[in-house]
Amino acid sequence: MNKERSGFAVMARLIGLVKPLTGRMVLAILMGLAGHLCAAFITIFGVFGLLRVLGMGGPLLLPALFIAAAAMALARGLLRYGEQACNHYIAFKLLALLRDKVFAALRRLAPAKLEGRDKGDLIAVITSDIELLEVFYAHTISPVAIAVLFCAGMAVFIGSIHPLLGLVALAAWLTVGVLTPLAAARASGSAGMEFRRRSGELSAFVLDSLRGLPEILQYGAGGRRLAEMERCTGELAGHEKRMKRAAAVGTAATNSLILGFDLAMLFAAALLCMNGRLDFAGAAVATVALMSSFGPVVALANLGAGLQSTFAAGNRVLDILEETPVTAEVEGCAPTAFSGAKAEKVTFSYGDERILDDLSLDIPEHSVIGVVGRSGSGKSTLLKLLMRFWQVQQGKVEISGRPIDGVNTADLRAMEAYVTQETHLFRDSIRSNLRLAKPDATDAEIEAACKKASVHEFIQSLPRGYDTPVGELGETLSGGERQRLGLARAFLHDAPFLLLDEPTSNLDSLNEAVILRSLSKESAGRTVVLVSHRRSTLRIADRVVSVERGRLS
Repeated sequence: MNKERSGFAVMARLIGLVKPLTGRMVLAILMGLAGHLCAAFITIFGVFGLLRVLGMGGPLLLPALFIAAAAMALARGLLRYGEQACNHYIAFKLLALLRDKVFAALRRLAPAKLEGRDKGDLIAVITSDIELLEVFYAHTISPVAIAVLFCAGMAVFIGSIHPLLGLVALAAWLTVGVLTPLAAARASGSAGMEFRRRSGELSAFVLDSLRGLPEILQYGAGGRRLAEMERCTGELAGHEKRMKRAAAVGTAATNSLILGFDLAMLFAAALLCMNGRLDFAGAAVATVALMSSFGPVVALANLGAGLQSTFAAGNRVLDILEETPVTAEVEGCAPTAFSGAKAEKVTFSYGDERILDDLSLDIPEHSVIGVVGRSGSGKSTLLKLLMRFWQVQQGKVEISGRPIDGVNTADLRAMEAYVTQETHLFRDSIRSNLRLAKPDATDAEIEAACKKASVHEFIQSLPRGYDTPVGELGETLSGGERQRLGLARAFLHDAPFLLLDEPTSNLDSLNEAVILRSLSKESAGRTVVLVSHRRSTLRIADRVVSVERGRLS
């Protein structure tokens, strides 16, 4: 998923997202430009006032200069507030937009492209990486535009006093605002990307440790996990230290260059004054104008090393947004009603590991097909291909006599219900978790589905009944209780094609018998593919096929 992009490529893509908020961005730039001009001319008007006292000033009187300076000081505060308000509105609006886009991208990529991905790393992208882009949107885009416009205006002002002084000012701004941050960014190299990567790894390690805390305590592995966490933290701190050092060197270089160019301007103005090519008033105004004009370019210089982390975060976010799914959503095809399914000479591999090899299976409508086989023989993979979670590599899978990639995704999801070996429950109530299958389900429909899954009486025994929270990942429930809730979801979805992957693996024999009676009853009018290693579970099947090494036997 990781794709290397240049900083300019990342910047261009991130700026493209500002398009819906162009008006506010232009307003922020104009207010920022006006604010910096006010700040610079407060000092310049002070020089005009001093020259006026010395008898070398222009036509402006002292009261007018003081009033103008006071007005600019007030305007500077208001304009600064307005600029920051606009920039932060844009930043947080775009962060919300980015999160929405990232969640939509994850939905497209799931489940094939997300299998094997560190969940902690994904959480780091969704949270801290996107949050870091606030620096780019609030403190980078408009400051760059403001600096360019401000320097152009001030170059014209100083150049009107003497062209040579205008060139000195331009050289100063280009060195401080362009060359310095580029040098700082180059010095930090790929430290920003490495820092974000290590940060994601640490998040994944911590999340893994929290989920496996009972096992860590049981086997006394706390010391080893803590040592590994400290090692990861130390490496992360080392990368951050190098980034901070590069930023400190950049700041020192920026301040030294500013002082050097101030002296260069003073020297050039004095030289022109001594040669009679410039009067004292012009020399003083030009020198003070340069000294008071570094605000916008210093903001750019300070971005240098920090932008590496920002661009690294942007690169990780763009990786998700630009990743192509294994199976794209299908829309615009003719509506399809379920009337049977078929796998014909299907071959499928995960990487170099072949799972299914020339497998063919006919699944007639209103039949119960049992699939048995050893672990790793390809039973679960067959169900995922019937769900079109993965794309068939050779052969074809058909639904209702049509290739599965010619069936609208919405139709496919409506006609299929899939129960996996591990039921995922969200940190919410039992009722809300069940309504995932049918958001508008009535309480009566929910209870009917739970009765079929032999879980209604258990839910009723809980203090809050169907409103009982299940905890994170359903941790307050046993494996069998979670599995029965998964079956209840499938019954509530009421699809004509039911795919069951080891639906009784976590149940005792008594609950298995109850579930099998429900499945036998509910299979009337439905088509069921029942995967199990238990022969007792497969008793309700009309036909049982065995899968060995990816083939039917």
